[in-house]
Amino acid sequence: MELSLICVKQIAVMFILVSLGILCGKKKLINKETNSKLSSFVLEVVNPVLIFMSYQQDFNTQLLLGLGLSVVLGFISYGIMIFLVMILYRKNHTDEGRVEQFAAVYSNCAFMGIPLINGLFGAEGVFYLTGYVTVFNIMVWTHGVISFGGKEQKTSLKKVLTSPAIIATVLGLVTFLIRPALSEIPFPAFIKATVGVVLSAADYVGSMNTPLAMLCAGVTISETVIGDHIRNIGVYRATFLRLIVCPVLFWLIFRWFPIPHMVFMVVMAAAGCPAAATGTMFAIRYKKCPEMAAVIFAVTTLLSAVTLPMMVMLGSV
Repeated sequence: MELSLICVKQIAVMFILVSLGILCGKKKLINKETNSKLSSFVLEVVNPVLIFMSYQQDFNTQLLLGLGLSVVLGFISYGIMIFLVMILYRKNHTDEGRVEQFAAVYSNCAFMGIPLINGLFGAEGVFYLTGYVTVFNIMVWTHGVISFGGKEQKTSLKKVLTSPAIIATVLGLVTFLIRPALSEIPFPAFIKATVGVVLSAADYVGSMNTPLAMLCAGVTISETVIGDHIRNIGVYRATFLRLIVCPVLFWLIFRWFPIPHMVFMVVMAAAGCPAAATGTMFAIRYKKCPEMAAVIFAVTTLLSAVTLPMMVMLGSV
């Protein structure tokens, strides 16, 4: 019951924020061009800051080992889903097909996952989740960008690897690893105070990620004729892959390995989250059926109130 309440609460918060975006779109407070720029701001500034701040934790060897295992499991699970959708969509090279594939592979593992894992396992579970979220960001800004941007993006892989999100991931991991050494250095009080102020400001910026992402999704939905997409079989195909196939495959494959229970449950819950809001923002940026991306985001989020608790209970078996 507690798990269900956590899921329902997070979904309710998301839909309130999305509804605000819909209202802003209907009232023309945010037009299509502004929404596109806002999406770029979230992807290029807010999201990288959030990634960096997720690593501002006290160093612990056990945490590091669990984090490493979470990263390995994350790469394997994403690899399996990418391979699966490549087979399923090998004859579908349409824009709608790209949107479906992205939604099937990438979950809203941060916004939905953090409160869910915090409610189940506390701060240690959330830290392990950052490993999976790190893989998410690496894959989104490499495979995700290439899959959305098309063949022309393959020539700019170097640019993708030096994107703000990837740089933030590297810097965040480095600061986590060297934290013990830094704690031994007697920095002057004004330097410590300055760093504290900077991190506090960064925390404020990172906290804008969820509301702005939901706002962008809501504005996109306000410009969408829902009836044109809600009957699209592709929406439900992507939903089934995202909410059922991905976590069940993870459970079937990895339940036989000697993986610490908490790490296993954290990654499985993250794999079972609804479609990532990043998909809608990428669809806006690359002009690849953003309306359909927004509908898939809304449908998977709504249905995850039922499927996510089921997947977590399956992981406990």
